[in-house]
Amino acid sequence: MPFTAAELALRLDGQVIGDGSLVLTGFAPADRAQPGDLTFAENEAYFARAEKSAASAVLVDGALTSDKKVLIRVRNARIAFAKVLPLFFPDPVFAAGIHPTAVIAGSSEVHPTAHIGPWCVIGERVRIGPRAVLEGSDHVGADSVVGEDTHLFPHVTLYPRTQVGNRVRLHAGVVIGADGFGYVLDEGKHRKIPQIGWVIVHDDVEMGANVTIDRGALGPTVIGRGTKIDNLVQVGHNVTVGEHCLLVAQTGIAGSTRLGDYVTLAGQAGVAGHLRIGHRATIAAQSGVMNDVPDGEKWLGAPARPSHQMKRQLIALERLPELLKRVAELERQLQEVKGNPSPGAGPGQ
Repeated sequence: MPFTAAELALRLDGQVIGDGSLVLTGFAPADRAQPGDLTFAENEAYFARAEKSAASAVLVDGALTSDKKVLIRVRNARIAFAKVLPLFFPDPVFAAGIHPTAVIAGSSEVHPTAHIGPWCVIGERVRIGPRAVLEGSDHVGADSVVGEDTHLFPHVTLYPRTQVGNRVRLHAGVVIGADGFGYVLDEGKHRKIPQIGWVIVHDDVEMGANVTIDRGALGPTVIGRGTKIDNLVQVGHNVTVGEHCLLVAQTGIAGSTRLGDYVTLAGQAGVAGHLRIGHRATIAAQSGVMNDVPDGEKWLGAPARPSHQMKRQLIALERLPELLKRVAELERQLQEVKGNPSPGAGPGQ
């Protein structure tokens, strides 16, 4: 859908520098842009490339100016980029209705505006909210709830009693509510501890492909409002994830750990069980957290430590080979001194 530069500026609470009547028909990065495209530049290096590109207009922030391109000046170019993309590339619209191959229990309630795609299975007493989308081959277990405007991509599995809020997006292969990993050693064998809890996913959560959220052993596992979870993340039983957290790919959280709000776990971070990760804490990539983390701190390493402490240790570790050489040289000199007493020294001296 085409927009004029002035129309986009109005939607983005921005200002047009140049011809506001310029019609823009698409959005592209600078190196692929064509005439009629809008691109964006969040720093001077990006802006230099944008000016050389074929793009007709550039989203910018700050005081950047151009005599070659129409500019749409906004407070934050990256935020504006995220807002403008859906205008040019809107999500597909799924018509309301139930595909004839879907299997739906008679006791379930499917809102008439919802879309239930082919081969979906909906168990007993499930409630599917307004405008919810189940694309295809999704399985929703008994007594589960799927909120309004929530989107299940293909092959999503919700085990029984899973509660999913509004405007949630669950990508292909997500499994919510599988058994937590709970066993006790009994006479040489691992006896399974029944996992009889459930999972609560609050509003505006998004989960990437193949995320797994285990149900609680007793009570719920909870994913807080606005949290975004990358592909291949594992959340253990009875974990509580706060609001607006970021869990990056291949992160793992062991059972009963609690994350505060706005926590970031970078890629491949691992968090042991029964810990507390404070509000706005950040755990660096590939870190292994074995202790509670206070509010606002950044930890890294394995085992993870506060970043300022770990950085000193890493610097010291880099210097270790040279230090070992110096110690070896000092030991050699000491041996020479012990083997060669000072001239004139007599017995007993």
